[in-house]
Amino acid sequence: MRVERVYEAPDGGVRVLVDRLWPRGLKKEDAQLDRWAKEVAPSAELRRWFHGPQGEYEEFARRYRAELDDPEVQDELAELRELAESGELVLLTAVKEPSHSHVTVLLERLGQSG
Repeated sequence: MRVERVYEAPDGGVRVLVDRLWPRGLKKEDAQLDRWAKEVAPSAELRRWFHGPQGEYEEFARRYRAELDDPEVQDELAELRELAESGELVLLTAVKEPSHSHVTVLLERLGQSG
């Protein structure tokens, strides 16, 4: 399993976008996605809070982990784990710093270090 920016050219693997919002400036036909798993991304409310004046990463990560505990999200996480076990899973994101975003927490929940 690896993380790439969605704007990069495909380099094998099952490509899954893990952002809730569609990436700016990217046409859907150019994305070459296998799946868009927006359910595993932070809620709109949490994303707005994080990018607001009070947003702090550790608190964001704590709140996001709580969102990932939702049973419907757990089903999606299980499907992503299955994809990772059956081949190379590529998590795609538009964030500029994946190491300081929801992707790190998501990798942790999927059993990877980020």
